[in-house]
Amino acid sequence: MAEIKPTASVKATSVQPKKSSNAISWIAPVVCIIAGYAIWRFILGSADGFAEPDKAGGFWPHHKGPKDALHRIYEGGIIVPLLIGMLLMVIVFSIERFLTIRKALGSGSISDFIRKVQYHLANRNVDAALSECDKQKGSVGNVMKAGLRRYKEMISEGGLSTEQKVVAIQKEVEEATALELPMLQKNLVFLSTITSVGTLIALLGTVLGMIRSFAALGEDGGGGAAGDLAVGISEALYNTALGIGTSALALIMYNVFTTKIDAITYGIDESGFTLTQSFASLYK
Repeated sequence: MAEIKPTASVKATSVQPKKSSNAISWIAPVVCIIAGYAIWRFILGSADGFAEPDKAGGFWPHHKGPKDALHRIYEGGIIVPLLIGMLLMVIVFSIERFLTIRKALGSGSISDFIRKVQYHLANRNVDAALSECDKQKGSVGNVMKAGLRRYKEMISEGGLSTEQKVVAIQKEVEEATALELPMLQKNLVFLSTITSVGTLIALLGTVLGMIRSFAALGEDGGGGAAGDLAVGISEALYNTALGIGTSALALIMYNVFTTKIDAITYGIDESGFTLTQSFASLYK
């Protein structure tokens, strides 16, 4: 019977899952919608801004005769607070993503960081490369650090072939990447959704406003209500203007953040390639 040689096993990954709260994902939309209604009801719908305020108040007071363009927005209808809430959501999630991605970018240039690591690895100085990761403090640095730790372990590992060691390093990098990328893309779905849905909701508000305007025209029986019809149409179009503006802002911020995430992803891919190629060439 042939003798079975023992094979060395690769240690489990040292990468630890990141603990993060997802509370903002469901708290922020609710708070923004409530804030949108409060702005519409108590600021845009302030009784002081109308010539004929509805003293009864309530959930949706029917004020008449807005004194300026700001208060005329109030007459756009009940869809307006939803659009204001969506605009607030764009602002909140843009700030949240900006802070998260800025932290993920780390300090300094990603390309300069990778070149420094490449230099230290070429000189077989893994500890200096790890020190550069601590200075970078970003997602690329975190992934590179996880790979370098396994890289350092594989240098002294005698039970594996070079190909197996390279695979172990590559696996470590992939697992670290799988933990970093979701944090970068988190909550972008709100911006992408508002980009497409914002205009549709605005059009819904416009159509509802047009229905009310033409219904009033029909009840008044003709040309005498032409002025009221024009006013109603202009009020309905406030929905369209607000929705298009919100969707445009959401689209711009979404593209800005995805561009930055692509730069980080490219840096992470380059990090994995650097580690595997360096080990394969220096420790054959």
